[in-house]
Amino acid sequence: MNKCNRNRRRELGYFLLFIGMSLAGVSVFVLIPFADVIRRSFMTVMSGEFAGLDNYRTVIGNQAFRLAVGNTLHFVGVAIPLLVVISLAAALVLSRIRDIRVIKSLYLFPMALPTATVVIVWRMFFYRQDFDSLVVSYLWKNTGYTIVLWLAGIAGIPNELVEAARVDGANGLQCLLFVKLPCLKGSVYTIVILSFLNSMKIYREAYLVGGSYPGRDIYLLQHTFNNWYVNLEFDKMAAASVMVAGVLFVFILLFQHYSQR
Repeated sequence: MNKCNRNRRRELGYFLLFIGMSLAGVSVFVLIPFADVIRRSFMTVMSGEFAGLDNYRTVIGNQAFRLAVGNTLHFVGVAIPLLVVISLAAALVLSRIRDIRVIKSLYLFPMALPTATVVIVWRMFFYRQDFDSLVVSYLWKNTGYTIVLWLAGIAGIPNELVEAARVDGANGLQCLLFVKLPCLKGSVYTIVILSFLNSMKIYREAYLVGGSYPGRDIYLLQHTFNNWYVNLEFDKMAAASVMVAGVLFVFILLFQHYSQR
């Protein structure tokens, strides 16, 4: 009995040590810096005096920020649904192939390419670097990875459920809607969240194409942050970062709540 208690205490100690180290790393590199950003969002950048909500009012009234928010939301609203639907359709087709181990390695090839190389390739295909070319570039780079995630979820669906549905007279579409998709709920949540986060990285392509001031249709949030950083307008950056982080957090919570229903 004493030996069992000692083993439990030892396991609890290892657990607390592991969690403590992880929490310390997250606190040092994420929580504490973000808390400092929140503090700076209420201060002036030069004197460090308390400014209240003035920085937030300045950011909301900034035309470049409003343009960037609109373009970013437009891009997310177009690119993510296309990515989810196209990758799911491709995964459903490819899941019928028995041996696709060699093909799977090719899916991740676009993600292994440097961003500058991707931009050069798409410049060869598109004369104008506009919103459409940005969406196509995002789809080309992320579809393969998303297909792999879909295939992992599809492989976890019990064949007995699909076969039972077919015995009951369900057709292919009904099996997809009422059997496969409910089983892929966890995959849908993971894929949408990862796609949403990856969509925030499309700034690299737009920046390499158009620089700090690209065309109006591809002027994204990160362009605004970059220009404020160059101009040392850290108070605006802090306020805008807090607002963007709040929106992202609310979106993730709402989508998680919806996906669990």
